[in-house]
Amino acid sequence: MSEITCIGILVADLVGRPIDRFPEKGKLMLVPEMELHAGGCAHNTGVDLKKLGEEVKVVGKVGRDGLGEFMINSLRAHGIDAGGISEDDEHHTSATMVIVDGQGERTFLHYPGANRGLREKDIEDSFLSGSQIVHIAGSFLMPGFDGEETARVLERAKNLGALTSLDTAWDDTGKWLSTIEPALSYIDIFLSNRDEAHHISGKTNLPDIARFFMDYGIKVVAIKMGEEGSFIMTEEEKVLVPPFSVVAVDGTGAGDAFCAGFLVGYLRGWDLYETGRFANACGAMCVRKMGATEGVGSLEETLAFIEEAEGKGNSR
Repeated sequence: MSEITCIGILVADLVGRPIDRFPEKGKLMLVPEMELHAGGCAHNTGVDLKKLGEEVKVVGKVGRDGLGEFMINSLRAHGIDAGGISEDDEHHTSATMVIVDGQGERTFLHYPGANRGLREKDIEDSFLSGSQIVHIAGSFLMPGFDGEETARVLERAKNLGALTSLDTAWDDTGKWLSTIEPALSYIDIFLSNRDEAHHISGKTNLPDIARFFMDYGIKVVAIKMGEEGSFIMTEEEKVLVPPFSVVAVDGTGAGDAFCAGFLVGYLRGWDLYETGRFANACGAMCVRKMGATEGVGSLEETLAFIEEAEGKGNSR
């Protein structure tokens, strides 16, 4: 069992599905399902890691409101240390309207909220010490923390003996590399989806994308590709890992589940393919249920899912 600190965004998700059209302006349309879930990259990855058997601290910021209590209570209900979560008097808790279509594809309306207020000063050394990995979850959605402040926290984490990892989100400002570049040289494990990694690097070919990040000193780059699987590269090797074929109900949190699975495999010293296969399985299990973490299982359940799927030839 390892200890992992997840620093990043905390978001209340209002998820509706299936929604394949929108009502006319001023009109009402009934939605078959709508649920409130605790979400955000730090929450989701932290909960998934806990389900997979790791000890987890989550560090972030919420508003002093009902949704903030909801987020903190969700973490505590999963047995996660929420002592690193502070309350912001200026902003409400971040929230997202998640619109899921009949194929499980998601569209988001996002309010950044208290995630805007997270700063380096909120992250004490005690939140970092003792952790095998310090993971930044949701870069580009924390404007006060992204870039230089993220770099300083990652440097502190490395000085305290931790490995560092970072997962990106979509940069709606379009700044991409200029925002994240100060942090890149302090990252050991870089996790991103193909679109985001392309926009940061300016590269299209997967090995070229990975090489761009590795030139900053990053040890391993893992690119999430959804229904196409994942691509992982180090200085020694590169692997393309096929996906699992499942019926997608809600894709919310699949990328965070991948990150949790990847970190678990990496900490256990599994080879790149085995690590990517496990991460893909976590993402596949996630999309089978509504909500960002409900579908993710334990370590044993995930390994059983892989064994059953491979026994049926359930991969592309």
